[in-house]
Amino acid sequence: MPRSSLIRGFLALAATTLVGLALATPVANAAATPLIIGGTQPAQTYSFIASMQSTDGQHHCGASLIDQQWLVTAAHCVDGQKPGDVQYRIGTSDRTSGGELVKPDKFIAHPKSKQQQAGYDIALVHLSEPAQSEPVEIAAEQPQPGTALHLLGWGQTCGTPKCGEPPVKLKELDTKTTAPANCTSSDNPFDSTRELCIDNQGGKASACYGDSGGPAVVREGSGYALVGATSRGQAENCAEKPGIYTSVVAHADWISRTIGSGGH
Repeated sequence: MPRSSLIRGFLALAATTLVGLALATPVANAAATPLIIGGTQPAQTYSFIASMQSTDGQHHCGASLIDQQWLVTAAHCVDGQKPGDVQYRIGTSDRTSGGELVKPDKFIAHPKSKQQQAGYDIALVHLSEPAQSEPVEIAAEQPQPGTALHLLGWGQTCGTPKCGEPPVKLKELDTKTTAPANCTSSDNPFDSTRELCIDNQGGKASACYGDSGGPAVVREGSGYALVGATSRGQAENCAEKPGIYTSVVAHADWISRTIGSGGH
């Protein structure tokens, strides 16, 4: 994921200092890449899903509406960005139309995200005006290995950088959490208390470039509850190894305090 923003064309793939591969696309003047690998087009509209875009509509990252005036996303999605240079389209499966367009006025990355520590790739986005869409609630408990998950995003359907044409339709993927050992290695720190290891279904399914910041949700009653935000992969080819999501549940207290203080 390129950490510098507002550049022309695709940026070369960059490894983070965690040796994970962040999964965003450039914000401005760059074609967005396709959708979740192995996913399908959703049969319903998700009111809380959001596409982070340049002001000319180029997709960069995903996000989730968790309050009428707040989104949660990955910290690396907002790193180096200026609120005035981006917009969010919320509550539609088509990132080019429908739903509502809203402008942010503040990005608040977790204070420890700059330290490149595993488990802190999370940020809040304050909107200049309240959204009309229905937010998603954060789940009360972190999912254990083997928990069924639902991933949403506008990321790639093919595994390597720049391997496909930009789509406009959201994709969803049913998968599950897997054992932390599948996301841990000597060169890839993983924090099992603040991160989720996501099954790649034998190399057939995964979040990919362009999915960063987007939601992982679990079934709760007749709806969904938010448990994670797409963070990074473990290989240049997205589906080669299990993916890593930041646990939104683990950061619920920080989220609540930040929203309660208005981001101060």
